[in-house]
Amino acid sequence: MITMNEQIILFRRQLESTLDPMRYEHSLSVSYTCTSLAMRYQYDLLKAELAGLLHDCAKRYTDSQLISRCKKHGLILTDDELKAPAVIHAKYGSWMAENKFGIDDPDILSAIRWHTTGKADMSTLDKILYIADYIEPRRSKASNLSQVRYLAFQDLDLTMYEILADTIQYLKGKKGHMDSVTKNAYQYYDTLTRPMREKGDK
Repeated sequence: MITMNEQIILFRRQLESTLDPMRYEHSLSVSYTCTSLAMRYQYDLLKAELAGLLHDCAKRYTDSQLISRCKKHGLILTDDELKAPAVIHAKYGSWMAENKFGIDDPDILSAIRWHTTGKADMSTLDKILYIADYIEPRRSKASNLSQVRYLAFQDLDLTMYEILADTIQYLKGKKGHMDSVTKNAYQYYDTLTRPMREKGDK
């Protein structure tokens, strides 16, 4: 029986052979960022590393291939997902993590499932992966990255609010379709963190 560390090395080799080079580097970077956040918030390091490593395992497929594969395996797609198919890799990636990589930990599968849209009341690992995907060192496009990177090591919920607020503003600016799950996530973290934010404004 192989150890978790040996399993991670095996998964890296599998991903390197199936993902394009930049996607593979992103996956490694997210996994390392997940472990850094896990150290800060006293979360299981190996679970965090695995979630980060596998979060984009389905990115090897095009949007149309993902839709076809979800139908093949009985994964129901919402209207929101079909209107913004870029998020579907998270749902299918969670299925792949369980059925292709043999992951049976519900926390890891959940984190992969929700790492693109977010959702209301996320678990610690859900938040760690969602945030790590946004702040990992190879990211550079968001205007508020330096502030969010700092905040990520101060408070996960406040960081969720900031990222979701930025995501919604970005989607509105480009007139992109906004998943209702993301809207609900924003409303949840807006309400949750408002007392902290209002206290900080005083």
